Amino acid sequence: MVRAQNSGERLSRFLARAGIASRRHAEKLIAAGRVQVNGVTVTTQGTRIHPDTDIVLVDNKPVRATSKYVYMLLHKPVGYVTTTRDPHGRPTVLDLLPAELRALRVYPAGRLDIDTSGLLLLTNDGDFALHITHPRYSMEKHYQVLVQGCPSESSLITLRSGIRISEDQGRSHKTAPAQVNLLRKAGPDCWLSLTIHEGRKRQVRRMLAAAGYPVLELSRVGIGPLALGNLPLGKWRYLTSEEVKLLQDSDLTSHTV
Repeated sequence: MVRAQNSGERLSRFLARAGIASRRHAEKLIAAGRVQVNGVTVTTQGTRIHPDTDIVLVDNKPVRATSKYVYMLLHKPVGYVTTTRDPHGRPTVLDLLPAELRALRVYPAGRLDIDTSGLLLLTNDGDFALHITHPRYSMEKHYQVLVQGCPSESSLITLRSGIRISEDQGRSHKTAPAQVNLLRKAGPDCWLSLTIHEGRKRQVRRMLAAAGYPVLELSRVGIGPLALGNLPLGKWRYLTSEEVKLLQDSDLTSHTV
């Protein structure tokens, strides 16, 4: 039985609260016919349910809303994929968590490439995950990167102004202006600090390759107002309530790490 439109909780919000996905992704699951309520496939957006009495399935698996939201910061090592499971059998970031946290259905809010280390947020709050990852909020990401060679001042200016990169399927994109500065030399190579607010696939690597300075090592050291700090590689901690509130603010571009 599907509830009236003015009764109960929106199905997409329930799925987000259960840690299945962000609300936006939950709407896609509904539209794709992957969600059932009391044995009936539901594809209509805005459908409402009563979580205490209705039985919800996603891909034929029962869903129960969690009563505890979790917000975590993980120092991701290289070699781990940013997903809840991997069909190729590679280790995932959830393998770094204790069983009691995995049981709360936490998942990554955003992504880092398998060959990139650094700050990764995990949660079971779908609305929080959407806020962190949605381009509308222009969340700044702060990186430290070791590149082959040392960029000239003109190359740094180009990166700061926006550089044209080649994406998948040969598409071309000019990046938004970035903050780029030389940190220190490492023999013939250099460490840079780099801040962007876009989140395109392998963007930092593609930007620096386009400038002629391939990435040798890449680590994300901050997101918005949040810094990785001295958290050891492979370890995690809970966010404080103050950190969660800062990340939920609508205008984060003015904060720095």
